[in-house]
Amino acid sequence: METSTPKLFLLGSTHRTAPLEVRERLAVPPERLEAIYKLLREQVQLPECLVLNTCNRVELYGVAQTEGDAAALRTRLMAEVSRLHMLDAGEMEKFTFWKQSEEVVGHLFDVAAGLDSQMVGETEILGQVKDSYADAAQRGAAGPVLNRIFQKSFQAAKWARTNTAIGRGAVSIGSVAVELSTRMFGDLSRSRVLLIGAGEVGQSVLQSLRSRGARNVTIASRTLTHAFELAIKHECVAVDLNRVPTLLEQSDIVLCAMSSETPVLSRAQLTEAAGKRAGVPLFVIDLAVPRNVEPGVKDVKNVFLYNLDDLAAVANENLKSREAAMAECRQTLAEKAKQVWESLRGR
Repeated sequence: METSTPKLFLLGSTHRTAPLEVRERLAVPPERLEAIYKLLREQVQLPECLVLNTCNRVELYGVAQTEGDAAALRTRLMAEVSRLHMLDAGEMEKFTFWKQSEEVVGHLFDVAAGLDSQMVGETEILGQVKDSYADAAQRGAAGPVLNRIFQKSFQAAKWARTNTAIGRGAVSIGSVAVELSTRMFGDLSRSRVLLIGAGEVGQSVLQSLRSRGARNVTIASRTLTHAFELAIKHECVAVDLNRVPTLLEQSDIVLCAMSSETPVLSRAQLTEAAGKRAGVPLFVIDLAVPRNVEPGVKDVKNVFLYNLDDLAAVANENLKSREAAMAECRQTLAEKAKQVWESLRGR
């Protein structure tokens, strides 16, 4: 006997649909996740839902209770989410996308495999997808439909990494940030590096820095114990976040990877630091969304600011040579997604 088809949908915004200044407004910091889940489960009345929030995407996966009108559900969800983010609903419409049914499964498989990433083939995304699924499961928000498609996405990503060329020369945000730093300074062992943030991205950056020979690295974090743990592991120096303003003028490279809804570095701070460096350039790489550095810093003399969009350009320089592998991978993942969707429909 055929079962009813799941009412699966996805509302999302990524680097493909929204510029960085919009993505940072839509980002969901950990302290706001509870509010998003409450909205989805109580206001929109979704029996199953999951929030995937990374530096370059916010995606809301859901299973509706009834067939209903997809357009009406989308309008309602957009209105609720835009209200939560204090954005105009029309603006939300402009920078988001909507998928249903099999399309959602195919998209998720591409995301987990790194094919939809801003830095194609990056390695962090699978872990982020797994973490988001684990969080939704712990909240009791992921039911039989989302459980199945996410578990299958993990298997699909593993297949892609193992059986196609997409996994060759895989990149991470940390490795690309350090590659950019190396292009600026050459031998990193002579550079003074300030790393702001001791979370997952900060750890990735620090590991890459040490592997490329960086010796003089200072880690600053609002949670000093996290910074100390990293410093001991990688033989670096740990300091409290309030030391950052005085350390700016002493640094050659500043890498920002802190979760914060407001900027950590201001134009005034960097202007003052640059003025004390006797014309020696200061390179700042902002890896955070929302951004850690005020955008106006780009105009400060002798301060060179790079963000995630700049890193993506570096990471994707050899994209053309990988097009065949990507096409092969997408085709097979689409076939796997179709099989999963047909099984969900009970065929």
